[in-house]
Amino acid sequence: MRGFGVASATAAAIAATSLFVSTVVADVDPIVIKGSKFFYKTNGTQFYIKGVAYQQDYNGNGTSGSDTTDDYTDPLADVSTINRDIPYLTQLYTNTIRVYAIDPTKDHSAAMSALADAGIYVIADLSSPAESINRDSPAWTDELYARYTAVVDNMANYTNTLGFFAGNEVSNAPNNTDASAFVKAAVRDTKAYISTQGYRTIGVGYATNDDADIRVNMADYFNCGDASDAIDFWGYNIYSWCGDSSYTESGYDVRTEEFSTYSVPAFFAEYGCNSVEPRTFTEVQALYGSKMTPVWSGGIVYMYFQEDNDYGLVTVSGNTVTTNQDFKNLASQLANVTVSGTQMSAYTPTNTAASCPSGTSWNAAATPLPPTPNKELCNCMYESLGCAVSGSTDEDSYSTLFGTVCGYGDACDGITANGSTGTYGAYGMCNSTEQLAYAFNAYYVAQSSSASACDFSGAAATKAASTGGSACSSLMAEAGTAGTGTVTSQPTGTGADSASGSSGSTGTSAASSSAAGNMNTVMGAETGLLPMAFIVTIAAISGVGMIFL
Repeated sequence: MRGFGVASATAAAIAATSLFVSTVVADVDPIVIKGSKFFYKTNGTQFYIKGVAYQQDYNGNGTSGSDTTDDYTDPLADVSTINRDIPYLTQLYTNTIRVYAIDPTKDHSAAMSALADAGIYVIADLSSPAESINRDSPAWTDELYARYTAVVDNMANYTNTLGFFAGNEVSNAPNNTDASAFVKAAVRDTKAYISTQGYRTIGVGYATNDDADIRVNMADYFNCGDASDAIDFWGYNIYSWCGDSSYTESGYDVRTEEFSTYSVPAFFAEYGCNSVEPRTFTEVQALYGSKMTPVWSGGIVYMYFQEDNDYGLVTVSGNTVTTNQDFKNLASQLANVTVSGTQMSAYTPTNTAASCPSGTSWNAAATPLPPTPNKELCNCMYESLGCAVSGSTDEDSYSTLFGTVCGYGDACDGITANGSTGTYGAYGMCNSTEQLAYAFNAYYVAQSSSASACDFSGAAATKAASTGGSACSSLMAEAGTAGTGTVTSQPTGTGADSASGSSGSTGTSAASSSAAGNMNTVMGAETGLLPMAFIVTIAAISGVGMIFL
């Protein structure tokens, strides 16, 4: 689960510094999407990804979002490393790299310019180790929204930014497919943010693992429904071709048939099984061959750097790069690839969106999706409370406190977040302290605002309540008195504004002038706690029995 200390520190850094909103630093033709294919925007030539995963000391090959620290090396922050590696990337005919986490407070213009000069595009994951959607306790929160939109702000104006991944292998088994509802909400909101900020159209997708029990439903779920909610492209982390395999033995033939009717571009977001070493990469000829190129848009080999998992193509020591046999084999295979594709002007898409999955093997409701995170709404809600979390309350006690208060009637209806049933309270995207305060206050109000009802053994305390002005009144009216309404008002401002709750240079905060300034410092306890949705669900099942925990 995310550690709030890390999340809030990132938010503060984004807000306190001049956010490095990107500028166009090199003349490279943007990649656009038409139907199920990528094209160069200007000349209309079809674009096939010949990619390499590029991030050192990062567990990108399947992430759960369970890390509580954000210790990673931004691969685009130091142009000297990019310049060191570009000659080797070009030997691999690389036109795309995938990076798993960047620091949105840093300037990436030099690295992006160097990559653009080499004809290399970037697909960037929006999350980081400590700020991502956790499959075991899924949530789409205002802090994650701030992280995702800040990355968009940083990367959007580089014309060699090909797209963003809103998640990587979040749902990876039948028992956690409910988490996909939260990732799809992240896709929806990131796409909307790109549009409202006036950035050029940039695709937002998802990277999935190759689990036989859920892979078809996963692909259908993210593709189905309203196009504004659906992914723009689909990344497939697939490691089924090992050693001297074949098109049929690897299952590539079946996967190709499955995606032959997919309505958006699909590509291998990771490939390169290493159960047989050295890797010969004979799958390259199939991936870029006549059977697969009508369906697939290429792939990204995992991974550039040699590390403990033994997937590296090169070993790096300071400024010295040593290629291995995998590197030489991959370069040899790619040298024999020739793909022509079709022209955008000659291509008429015929594939349509999939039907949404349902049934016992799929646990994420198609609609509604979790609400759009709105820090302004959370601020307004907290300001309106007459009972809140005491400043002396230990964050380690939050789990028990949630279990206790949620056992009392409907105190937690406004903070419910259930991806399986599609039941979401308006405040389910707020931080844990705000949510716990909301639940305390709901019980307090139900008890006629008796002072004894705002105690919880000293964990709660009364405070002065404020209406917060007309902007807050309007937002909270949408949420409703029970907190179960649908808030249609969208967050305003940029990613940095969302992180801090204050207005920024390219956006305004509708509620910032009316909500009290101290509302921007309300802390959220995340580390080591049970997910709020899980707690509320257990409380609902167990009823008042939870009171005695």
